[in-house]
Amino acid sequence: MRRFVLTTISILLFISTWCALPALAAVNCELNNPSSDVPRLFPVSNSFTKTYFSFSQPGKEPLLRKVEARLGGVPVLYAPLNVPYTLYEIYKDKKKIGYIHGVNQKGQYGVIEVFVSLDMHGTIKAFYIQRMAGPWTKKFTSHTFGKQFIGLSLADFELYDTVTCKGTGAVASIINPAPEAMTDFYGLLRALKKNLILMDEFFYSVKR
Repeated sequence: MRRFVLTTISILLFISTWCALPALAAVNCELNNPSSDVPRLFPVSNSFTKTYFSFSQPGKEPLLRKVEARLGGVPVLYAPLNVPYTLYEIYKDKKKIGYIHGVNQKGQYGVIEVFVSLDMHGTIKAFYIQRMAGPWTKKFTSHTFGKQFIGLSLADFELYDTVTCKGTGAVASIINPAPEAMTDFYGLLRALKKNLILMDEFFYSVKR
């Protein structure tokens, strides 16, 4: 009987731990190998620091509503409110020259992890999909697709509505390499707009 009780407790502990894993796994978008990823995404850099920011900081919940409004009035977070975002601050010698930041986005076959490197003015310098599943993954991770985002900024994405998937300008002209994967394509555009809005609200607008 005692063995049965212990076994049952063990099973329950395993189940509770296992059930918690997806939430923990989905919360934070971090580079898998920052020591090699950072130089690749920001070639002129020679060092970086890793910091965190979150809507759970005092006074930040109204900011969450503002971010949601800028995204079209839809929920912005893939993860709970108290989950921190990881930010890589990029340096050349002692001078900060930009950032690398990624967000999670729901895809057809699971989470998509998409990163951009940004200069100090918020212009995209590099685009990187770290994680994505589906038969069309190679099309989205190709250089041909990614280079379409180089040079864009939040100003370009503000001309594109990620709720209706309609707009004008450079973002509306981006070519979907996999027409059979419209959900993931529009998800990537939404992820990038969310990324840029987060960076604007937490960093760029503060500097302005």
